[in-house]
Amino acid sequence: MLLLFAVALPASSQEKDKATHDELRALRDGMLEAIKKGDIERQLVYLHPNVVVTWENAEVSRGRDGVRKYLNRMLNGTDKAVHAYTVDLTVDELTILYGGNTGISFGGATEHFKLVSGTELNNPARWSATLVKQGGKWLIASLHASSNLFENPVLAIQRKITYIAGGVSLLAGLVLGFLLGRMRKRAA
Repeated sequence: MLLLFAVALPASSQEKDKATHDELRALRDGMLEAIKKGDIERQLVYLHPNVVVTWENAEVSRGRDGVRKYLNRMLNGTDKAVHAYTVDLTVDELTILYGGNTGISFGGATEHFKLVSGTELNNPARWSATLVKQGGKWLIASLHASSNLFENPVLAIQRKITYIAGGVSLLAGLVLGFLLGRMRKRAA
């Protein structure tokens, strides 16, 4: 289907779209490299000044300063929760272009978190982004990240803790019952 679309476009349009998608790939690669290095200020370069980001914990950051505050709180503050993170990103298809200055992109990701507690998580996620071209440069205007509410690594850890706590409680109850039963037999 995509091949048919490409064939139907005039060559000049195909070249323009190729150049646009190459620019968008450069944005993606630059952002991923900044995330990999933990360089918050470099990440902000790829965001529109009025960006809106909805994070996986359902918090929303508005503007570059809002994103900076969120990332610093999560990664650098005295109460930080995350020691480090990286992301492996996949794009489902080429960015859907609207005119020459707006696009929507979406795909999947595996987010690698190393929490302050030492726990490491690999979280499968989905994302979507609205991109705008301003001043000759593509920027992320909106980003939404989400995880499966019903199946994710945090729930898996909670389930494991629940099973362990249940098993320990059952064992403690059996031992206590046995001991109380013996004490009653001796008293009788």
